[in-house]
Amino acid sequence: MKPDTTLAMRQLIAQIRSSIPFDTPESTLCSDHCRICSKKLLEFLASELEGWEYMLRQGQVPNFGNLSRLERMGRKVYSALEKTGFVKTS
Repeated sequence: MKPDTTLAMRQLIAQIRSSIPFDTPESTLCSDHCRICSKKLLEFLASELEGWEYMLRQGQVPNFGNLSRLERMGRKVYSALEKTGFVKTS
């Protein structure tokens, strides 16, 4: 049986959206860490997620490489946001 990569991509998108506070007011996005711009990272990752959500609605089936790339991107953005203190690990 072939794995359902569409379902896996939807689950990955949901996991990223629940782990990163995309709805944070813009006034609180900036921190003292100007080398890592939380606002730009959130915008970048949000656009990637929106792009995949659109492609999934159009019926495009992601492959394992697409899943891996988005997962890696989400981890890197999360890690950078963690360094700035924007997200806190439990």
